[in-house]
Amino acid sequence: MDIESEVLRINDFVAKGNYHAAINIAISAVNECRRNSDQAGVDKFLKVIKDIVKKMTSEFGSQG
Repeated sequence: MDIESEVLRINDFVAKGNYHAAINIAISAVNECRRNSDQAGVDKFLKVIKDIVKKMTSEFGSQG
């Protein structure tokens, strides 16, 4: 898997506001990395998911 290419694809969905697709692709990438025993890849995509959730929290979460 080309990790950087996948991250760019995920970020494209985030930029379009399609968080559902972005998170699904990132989860699939985590699973593929796990199957390939690629712990660095797992960590990378978990961070991507965390960043998406952070963005969603900032955009949609209550501020009070």
